Amino acid sequence: GEAAEHRALVLTGFGGYDKVKVQARRGGGPRPGEVSVRVRACGLNFADLLARQGLYDRLPPPPVCPGMECAGTVRALGDGVRDRQVGDKVMVLARSGLWQEVVNVPASQTFLMPEGMSFEEAAALLVNYITAYMILFDFGNLRPNQSVLIHMAAGGVGTAAIQLCKTVENVTIFGTASASKHESLKESGVAHPIDYRTMDYAEEVRKISPKGVDIVLDPLGGSDTSKGFNLLKPMGKLITYGIANLLTGQKKNLMAMAKTWWNQFSINALQLLHHNKAVCGYHLGYMDEEVELIGGVVAKLVSLYSLGKIKPKIDSVWPFDQVADAMRQMQEKKNVGKVILVPEAAKEESKKEEN
Repeated sequence: GEAAEHRALVLTGFGGYDKVKVQARRGGGPRPGEVSVRVRACGLNFADLLARQGLYDRLPPPPVCPGMECAGTVRALGDGVRDRQVGDKVMVLARSGLWQEVVNVPASQTFLMPEGMSFEEAAALLVNYITAYMILFDFGNLRPNQSVLIHMAAGGVGTAAIQLCKTVENVTIFGTASASKHESLKESGVAHPIDYRTMDYAEEVRKISPKGVDIVLDPLGGSDTSKGFNLLKPMGKLITYGIANLLTGQKKNLMAMAKTWWNQFSINALQLLHHNKAVCGYHLGYMDEEVELIGGVVAKLVSLYSLGKIKPKIDSVWPFDQVADAMRQMQEKKNVGKVILVPEAAKEESKKEEN
């Protein structure tokens, strides 16, 4: 019936990987203006890791279902929904609540998947590519012959940003990542991979480009924001969009955290004027109301996908009951591309059970 049970990932409290558990939930049908979606794949994002540790401001208090993006098939329409049909394949963007087998969401937060896109790709597209697109083009004003520094270049936003940079002529990409990822970064178009663990990335950038770069993407926060700001050329732009430096391993390392906030970047308008530089802040979680703005960006991304200019890179796919391993993969920065969660067990496993 309407309120059949389904499986959901629930954050039961703040802390370690064990705080996210698979639970049975009962959901009703979609309300007016909503669609009900049978979820086939979910995206894992840095904000979800912060949320688990109680560091993400857009999550309701636990027990709560995390998840900002998913993809699946429309299974029911609420009253008044005209632009969706049962059977439509959609990707969904929300503030939280999407790591479940079934979700009810406003139709305006769903986007039709383009022809030929898999559910895993669809679950990897929205958060990372919207973020990378708006940072590079809306704030960064990326143009031909410019240079960009991308931190965590092998992660979700990093991968998206590299692909989007490649849609502009002759853009030079500097990307920080651990050495094991440099080969795949070079293949994807990073001219200068830098191992942030063994080198000072600011020095490395200056060796190659003494004047610095035009755009810095800063997901790190803290003292790295100052370093990035100092690396900007005149008319350069730093866009800060996260606080990955707060995530230091499994336990919240309070000293590291205190140091990060102590070194937090701060600059006043008059200093900016003397530098001829811009500092921008971006947070997709606060764009809930901007339906038309986000819709316009998604339309551009879908078009780029259909033209073969961008393609989400899937690092790994994990069933719901291995959510801890999925989070560890991302938190320890082992991933190259996107980490995906799926409600059902992996195909191979279900075959084994049948035999």
